[in-house]
Amino acid sequence: MRAAAAPVRDDALTDDHQYKRILLASEGRPFSQAAIDLAIELAKPSGASVHVFTIARIHGVAFGMQSPGLLPNKREWQEQRDIVGKAIARLKRKGVEADGHVLGTRKSTKKILEEAKTHGCDAIVMTADPDRHRLIRDMIWTQEPQRVRSKAKLPVFLVEAE
Repeated sequence: MRAAAAPVRDDALTDDHQYKRILLASEGRPFSQAAIDLAIELAKPSGASVHVFTIARIHGVAFGMQSPGLLPNKREWQEQRDIVGKAIARLKRKGVEADGHVLGTRKSTKKILEEAKTHGCDAIVMTADPDRHRLIRDMIWTQEPQRVRSKAKLPVFLVEAE
């Protein structure tokens, strides 16, 4: 299991490290089972709680103002609520205290890092695609977990999507 995660620092995942609060975050994709399992593995030894957070993506602006057609619609909001709900249910079935919510934004890296700080999280776990070349990484929405990892001041564990 640990081989699938890529911590920010080499010492981020040690057997004696105790986390108090973990952020299970997504830029809008469903959480992989491996990411949820890693959050459980990190939380269990110390009885840490997990905050589940996902983004309902705002696609952009028109003429400098948000346009209703670019905001998440009811179906997109419900998809994100379902993603959070399923992750919370799995965490609770495994005996881990969990809560969560969905937020709409265009700046998901910033919001994920703010969420970790607001909730006092010690680590972030995210499902991620394989790393892409750094020149195109900033242009691809699916590379958001890598941007979170590069800007975070706490351990970020990226688990490859299944």
